[in-house]
Amino acid sequence: MVLFTGNALAFTPTQEQLEQFKKLPKAQQQALAKQYGIDISSLNNVTDKSQSTQSLDNTVQAREIDSDNELEQKDRFDPTEEALKPFGYELFSGEPTSFMPTEVASVPGDYIIDIGDSINLNLYGKESQSLTLQVDGEGHLSIPNFSPVQVAGLTYNELKLLLNKKISQEAIGLSVFVSMAELRPMRVMVVGEAYKPGSYTISPLSNVTHALYASGGLTDIASLRNIQVKRNGQTVANLDLYDLLLNGYAQGNISLRSGDVVFIPAAGPQVTVTGAVKREGVFELKDNESKASLVKMFGGFKENAFTKSVQVRRIENGSKSLAISADFTSEDAFLPKGGDIYTVQEVAEQVVDSVTLIGAVVRPGVYQWQPNLTVDKLLRNLKSDLLPQADYNYALIVREKSLLGDVEVIQFSLANALENKDVQLSKNDEVYIFSRFEYKENEEQALANLALTEEQKFQQQKVKLWHLFEYQEFKNKVQTFDDAVQLELEKAALEEDELLQEEKGEFATFSRTELLTPLIKRLQFQATTSLKTATIEVLGQVRFPGVYPLPENATVGKAISAAGGLLESAYVKQAELTRFVNQGVRQFEHIQINMNEPTSLMMPLKSKDTLNVLMQPNWQHGYKVTLEGEVKFPGTYTVSRGETLDDVIRRAGGLSEYAEPKAAIFTRESIKKQEQLQLSKLSEELRKDIASKSFQKSIGMNNTISYEEMNKLLKDLASVKAVGRLVIDLPDILANRDALVLQDGDALYIPGKQDSVSIIGEVNYASSHLFKPGVSIDQYLELSGGVKDRAKEDQIYVIKANGAVFIPKSSGWFSVNYQNELEPGDTIVVPMDASHMDNLTLWSTATQIFYQLGVGIAAIARI
Repeated sequence: MVLFTGNALAFTPTQEQLEQFKKLPKAQQQALAKQYGIDISSLNNVTDKSQSTQSLDNTVQAREIDSDNELEQKDRFDPTEEALKPFGYELFSGEPTSFMPTEVASVPGDYIIDIGDSINLNLYGKESQSLTLQVDGEGHLSIPNFSPVQVAGLTYNELKLLLNKKISQEAIGLSVFVSMAELRPMRVMVVGEAYKPGSYTISPLSNVTHALYASGGLTDIASLRNIQVKRNGQTVANLDLYDLLLNGYAQGNISLRSGDVVFIPAAGPQVTVTGAVKREGVFELKDNESKASLVKMFGGFKENAFTKSVQVRRIENGSKSLAISADFTSEDAFLPKGGDIYTVQEVAEQVVDSVTLIGAVVRPGVYQWQPNLTVDKLLRNLKSDLLPQADYNYALIVREKSLLGDVEVIQFSLANALENKDVQLSKNDEVYIFSRFEYKENEEQALANLALTEEQKFQQQKVKLWHLFEYQEFKNKVQTFDDAVQLELEKAALEEDELLQEEKGEFATFSRTELLTPLIKRLQFQATTSLKTATIEVLGQVRFPGVYPLPENATVGKAISAAGGLLESAYVKQAELTRFVNQGVRQFEHIQINMNEPTSLMMPLKSKDTLNVLMQPNWQHGYKVTLEGEVKFPGTYTVSRGETLDDVIRRAGGLSEYAEPKAAIFTRESIKKQEQLQLSKLSEELRKDIASKSFQKSIGMNNTISYEEMNKLLKDLASVKAVGRLVIDLPDILANRDALVLQDGDALYIPGKQDSVSIIGEVNYASSHLFKPGVSIDQYLELSGGVKDRAKEDQIYVIKANGAVFIPKSSGWFSVNYQNELEPGDTIVVPMDASHMDNLTLWSTATQIFYQLGVGIAAIARI
């Protein structure tokens, strides 16, 4: 084979030359290759081929395993799982090599001396001498000046005793120290299911496992249970590698001798074990292996393994597959069989024979159930075992009533349960303890007033975290109905919760809504034609109106307790119970209940009943009315329904001597909300109108006002807050010529005596001027520098001090009687000509509202 070609002479390198080339540094290899025109890759190929064709007593080619390439070749989208590997094979899957003699190895005393061993003799005494001698082909050791001695077949200890005795007897005054100089190479055969069967030169100190390493390990079908050592035609040892790997026992791993044959037979019967075991894999069986032996092979079961019934697939008579359930907790005589596939399932996540505490308790979680367990044994003290916000009057037990997971609800009072000790608990019950508050803000305010310690605050947070995480996980595990349907139910419940939270705020962690929503959905789902939805609804004057689970032995009294009890406004003499009867045309029955009667509170309830607790006739909490400004006793007054403004002014001592009743400003909350909506709508419409006109301008229309000015006007309009002003004639009210019935939130602002007239709008200088009788509008406008070019003079109007607007009729502004209309406190408004705003038809309305609101706000601010 020609390796070097080109300018250099062609020749075939010897193995020694190849080895020397490989030992050179990479830089020198590249330099030599460049000098002689050698292709290094072809050189490496020749090297590999020469190694593969050399004698097996030298180093054998290593296994080429490229895990990266394998990963690249495997389709990453392939859904199939990787096949299980036989147990123990990876231990011997190293590189095949030679175990040559080592000079630093410690030679054991039972080492057998044989032809080729070199021995050091250090003679000392009357003379000193150091000799290195080799056992010759006849098994003799020839010591100068001494007769030859037969040593082959002796152990190392026997050799040392023999030589000491010989030299001490044949040479008086001379002693000897014996040591091994160099061990002979030993050749053994490794055959059968070896990775590279053949003859190997190994150290004479080697044992069976060394020979396995030297051959590169085992093939995929090799037996690990019956590796044999044959010597002189006889089997002298059997090695079970499972004993070595699982127990550390090396029995059968004997020291080899030259000429020994290590035979690896094919694997015997095998079983496959998967699932909740510590070591999944394929395991080889011996005859009559027990269940305990198999468990030891796969390392035992995981803690969550279901060992009561292990699934076994078995081939029977080579034709059919059987499904067997093996109980690994018993001591039956079940024996593994070749071909078995064992699948160990995990135990169910649901905790059985337990009771779960949920809600406003100090130590929520899962507790062991015992016969005759009652609520008072779980919660012994209302103060120490419950959170401060816990509701003592309403608690629930959710109990499974069928194998299908259907539940029923039992309602009880915590206070009564701890006192009477009569509320029994069953296996897998869930006990719900609720908060006395529905919304987080109310709960946190109440807890702040209690001045909790740091430890109590920490306990609050810990319990809430358990509820948010552990309880949610618990709910997911105990669901026994269809996950997709449950997902839809939870989604609908979430949407309802979001709507309620937007209206009233975030729910408290242990509120009725938060804890009951999943339960209500569960009860609705389990309803059928024969089993009605086990819910009731409580409306009206109760603390927490809503839908509640229908408990066992439900009564009107229990429904009221579930809803948090009656409010002060409840009309106890009459409540209405609506029941679905579906009797022909008549579908509902209405029952009147007097809650003062004990028999009415004990009235049984049925599925989907609705209890409506009515409000007391003419009930109110009291209206709040505010008087400010020039009254003798300003402040906030509580009034009853039907009281008038005149009544409350008299209660406030009447007006002061400095009051100006004509300029009184009256505001109302309902009008304020309505005005704010109108302002928002007007601002949006005006913005759209400006956008439309801007588009027209872009195609050639003229514009007389800049974009910045329009944008500023829009911002000013959007920033104005509604006042809610109601125009009144206070002098007529005080003179009993008119009357105004008060509402909650009404406010009256009475300014002092007025002595000025204000001018706003499109004038050169908006200002206020001292009122003078007989001065006309034109004269006041002149005092303000006159009107601007974009003013609309024919639509000037006056806002009276009480909020009324007067618009001139023809020349009525300048008539003889005009001076009687213009009074102190009035405001003259000069509007803008809409044509200056690209004919924005909404602008006149917007500016009028803007000016009128501004006048009202300014008047209130001066009080």
